[in-house]
Amino acid sequence: MTAKIKRIFRITEWATNILLVILISFIFYVSIPIKTTSILFVPQGTTSSIITQLSKKGYALTTIDTYLLVLLGSPQSGWISIGQTVINRIDFLYKLVTAKAHMVEVTLIPGETTDIFLQNIANKLKLNDVELEHYYDLYSYYREAGIYADTYYIPLGIEEKDFILFLTAHTERKYLKLCEKIYGTYDKKNWNRLLTIASIIQKEAADTKEMPIVSSVIYNRLRKKMALQMDGTLNYGKYSHIKITPERIRNDKSHFNTYKHKGLPPYPICAVSFPAIKAALKPAKTNYLYFMKNSQGTHDFSTSFKKHRDNIKKVKAHAKEQKKYKVILEENLF
Repeated sequence: MTAKIKRIFRITEWATNILLVILISFIFYVSIPIKTTSILFVPQGTTSSIITQLSKKGYALTTIDTYLLVLLGSPQSGWISIGQTVINRIDFLYKLVTAKAHMVEVTLIPGETTDIFLQNIANKLKLNDVELEHYYDLYSYYREAGIYADTYYIPLGIEEKDFILFLTAHTERKYLKLCEKIYGTYDKKNWNRLLTIASIIQKEAADTKEMPIVSSVIYNRLRKKMALQMDGTLNYGKYSHIKITPERIRNDKSHFNTYKHKGLPPYPICAVSFPAIKAALKPAKTNYLYFMKNSQGTHDFSTSFKKHRDNIKKVKAHAKEQKKYKVILEENLF
């Protein structure tokens, strides 16, 4: 064997060994396990920016993964289902390109409180209600109304932290856009006051048409330094669906009891809709100071306590007639 052939053989052997080392290193690298959540949100952006953003969130990814991901395809932004909490690197990258999450519909009804909403969500999505409340307190600036009343599509299998982050981030973007459009800047303290008024409107108004009128009553009473004396403010937190009784009014010592305390409650009492926010921003121009629910389920508004008392008597008389009619009907049936 000539020296030239020996040299070629050595070079080939050396190159083969190098390629073998690279191949083994590659196989080892793509087999390294990645710790993840079973449901993952893939941010928008280029492949490199996606890898960078995931790295900042604690995922053990490198520049090499950017090139691997480019070879595998284009990641689609949004929620995806990984299905495992520990997965090898190449499978994880492949999931970023191909996987999608099964979505479920979740609705926060205007007027509902965070307490009740999170309890319902815990039951529906099999989540821990205590953890949901913990993360809500951690990530929401607002004690109430930190989640906008809306319908959301949530990936099945999402964890408590991600669920709260998703909804509160969506709400913050909405509030920021609204506030900057109206005021030019997003002052959370002022916005909390507006949301508080909107939440009372949400609880008290029979429909969206009444909202600006109810709003005018709130502002008129505040302007005259009158107690609001509105039942809806006592339907806060866990009391969302509890009927307000004279006993409840006497015993509730909180500042949500607007029969005992003048001014607004310390923070909103429920989730709000856009019509309620709009009504809080633009109340109707009235002199109304009182309103009473009538037999049609809407409200009769009045400017004087005398007229308000007449409206109360009218409702009581109607209720008495209805009760009398019911008795007569039952007697005729049997």
